[in-house]
Amino acid sequence: MLQRVTRSTIIDAAIERVWAVLRDFNSHDQWHDVVEASRIEAQEQGDQVGCVRSFTLRDGNRIREQLLTLSDTEHTSTYCIVEATVPLQRYVATLMLKPVTDGNRTFWHWTSTFATPPGMERELREMVARDVYEAGFENLRRYLRRGGDLHAPGSMPMPMALPVAARRIAIERYGGPEVLRPESIEVAAPRAGEVRIRQRAIGVNFLDVYLRRGWMPSLLPVSPGSPGVLGMEAAGSVLDVGPGVTGLLPGDRVAYLGPAPGAYCGVRCVPADWVVRLPAAVEDETAAALLLKGLTADYLLRDLGHVERGTRLLVHAAAGGVGLLVCAWARRLGATVLGTVSSEEKARIAREHGCEHVIVTRDYRFAEAVQHACGGADVVIDGLGDAARDENLAALARRGHWISLGQASGPLAPLPPDALVAKSLTFSRPVVFDYTATHEQLARRAERVWNALADGSIRPPIVQRFALDAAADAHARLESRATVGALVLVP
Repeated sequence: MLQRVTRSTIIDAAIERVWAVLRDFNSHDQWHDVVEASRIEAQEQGDQVGCVRSFTLRDGNRIREQLLTLSDTEHTSTYCIVEATVPLQRYVATLMLKPVTDGNRTFWHWTSTFATPPGMERELREMVARDVYEAGFENLRRYLRRGGDLHAPGSMPMPMALPVAARRIAIERYGGPEVLRPESIEVAAPRAGEVRIRQRAIGVNFLDVYLRRGWMPSLLPVSPGSPGVLGMEAAGSVLDVGPGVTGLLPGDRVAYLGPAPGAYCGVRCVPADWVVRLPAAVEDETAAALLLKGLTADYLLRDLGHVERGTRLLVHAAAGGVGLLVCAWARRLGATVLGTVSSEEKARIAREHGCEHVIVTRDYRFAEAVQHACGGADVVIDGLGDAARDENLAALARRGHWISLGQASGPLAPLPPDALVAKSLTFSRPVVFDYTATHEQLARRAERVWNALADGSIRPPIVQRFALDAAADAHARLESRATVGALVLVP
């Protein structure tokens, strides 16, 4: 006769935090006191369905268990005992998490069925219920408290964190790529409200080029003896957290985007409000290449362009990092997508990502082709700058909207009102950080980006990798107009 043991509890932490621990089939030796040591056999990953963990208990017993199911959407996993010195026969267990509606807490349901030798039913039921499940609930609570996520009375204080050695890329004057210089630093422990992150991938954006050239000195003031550091986004793992930070623990995979530069480094402390946790399916380099550009695509299409079926959308640099995302996402929304590129190779890639009408031009002439293809653009997304000014005006349809994102060809001269009146045009100059001003806004937009990646609305970005110390080469490559997709630095 099969025995059944069921236990439930409430954990005072967000479901994402609890699931991040429990979904790792090999994490239990870190948080459950009954486990002495554990390893995943055959060098497989701890979240791979079918993997087998082999572990020893502190009482000397040995167990091998296999992961049968794992669902990140349902927050459930099922596993069974393959071999054990404990007399649990045909043992199958399921973990299930649910968010609690009256607070940032998690309902945890743990159940199993198994057979036992005759006469041992009660003993083994109590052992599983008390020593495995109930003890496990309390062990996980204590584990989370030690990480700083839960702050219960009497919880152990965190040990004093020490500085960490790292590399960074600094500039002491504005100029070309040659001003980017590698140097060694020590990164102090996080302060209140901060998270210290060991970065594994750093996004490179044209905004970094503008800062390096000195076009936005208020955002990055530099001088000899007072260097500045470029970079607005990166991905990696949490090293430690400062006082007052909840929802993040050491070891969490995260990405961040913030309004202050400084990401070109191996380790960095940033405000926790800049940070979002990464889904398991999103790799570090993908996150670093995608976060800023994906959030930009989200507000361009949703907030400013109001793109829907039938919208005529012109995207400049359609084979660039933002351009490829916007083309693919807009096409999924039903828009007619036109794009400009500088080569036939880029034209091929833009078409593969949803750009229906590709205009190859290196002299910023495109308006006639746009008017011929669709009668004018309802929305223009422009990162070219002043060289494309007159052509943008000519390419727009009546009541069209020009969104100026950048100035690759040089700063855009002020537009006189009369330039817009002729066709009742509108013009905007958005900054991504105004659309991610709160952590709630950042998290909501990031979730839309991850979902778009998961459902195929956008593809994983084409990534070109450079070592952190080769940041100057990455900048030279970006400015050459020879790049396709996104660039990342790898510390």
